[in-house]
Amino acid sequence: MAKQTIVVFGATGKQGGSVVKTILADPKTAAKYHVKAVTRDTTKEAAQKLKELGAEVVSADLNAPETIAPVLKGAYGVFAVTNFLEKMDAAPEITQGKAVADAAKAEGVQHLVWSSLLNVTKLTNGKLTNVHHFDSKATVEEYIRELGIPATFFLAGYFMSNLPGMAISEQTGWTLNLPTTKDAPIPLFDAEDDTGKFVKGIFENRDKLLGQRVLGATAYYTPTRIVEELKEVYPKTSASAAYNQLPGDVYKGILGSFGLPESFQQEMLENHQLFDVAGYFGGEKLDASHAIVDEPLTTWKEYIGKSPVFTAVAN
Repeated sequence: MAKQTIVVFGATGKQGGSVVKTILADPKTAAKYHVKAVTRDTTKEAAQKLKELGAEVVSADLNAPETIAPVLKGAYGVFAVTNFLEKMDAAPEITQGKAVADAAKAEGVQHLVWSSLLNVTKLTNGKLTNVHHFDSKATVEEYIRELGIPATFFLAGYFMSNLPGMAISEQTGWTLNLPTTKDAPIPLFDAEDDTGKFVKGIFENRDKLLGQRVLGATAYYTPTRIVEELKEVYPKTSASAAYNQLPGDVYKGILGSFGLPESFQQEMLENHQLFDVAGYFGGEKLDASHAIVDEPLTTWKEYIGKSPVFTAVAN
């Protein structure tokens, strides 16, 4: 029986790369699916490593819509993700996402998995209107639904990689600094290792998940728990660690010191305020999403146990 082709955009990034690797690492799905990994530069090292794993590496550019349809010809499924940080602008992201949707519709793709997020402006009834990288992905999700493409929507949680070396660092005595309350529910997610676990489950459970959202996170962690578990894993290094709730202006000032524009400072502030205002996933539980995953999800303790930021100074 011929393999079904799954096209993965952003294949050399955290989410796309995880999808390629997870599908090919599982003997069952590796035997069932032919993975076509899409990247702009097929010669770079990350692309070549995917080829070594068994993926067909092909070139396409989401900024050039005419390159999208050719890589979708004959595809059964598609995983598509866009990168807001590339231009820090919602408009290009929406254009890219709609281009993938249009091509998927035209080529008769049977299962599009779109890396989406909730519309924060609507979710918060206009209290938070500047979380553009959420709203942009939600706009594309609405477009996909309008087109009637058979699709499932994967919503990635708060990346664990956002914390080591940034919100938590040696310079601050390993204190966690965020502009949110100590009890805010943060859906932590190891995008690099766990995106593929969820997306593999989505493709394997197509019929019951069409039109549904799958929430990508290991669990809801509070800032207090994040610090407590850090101290458990690194009791000496993090002995004096604590949680420090930053005032909004202070948080923005820190981002500004790294040269980030004021618009993005406000966006990230509101992104963190979302935890308390309405919940990152609008208060939804994770149980149903976990039910489709057949591999263990990465815990915060496991993540920091292997993080170079912490292991380099562990004692």
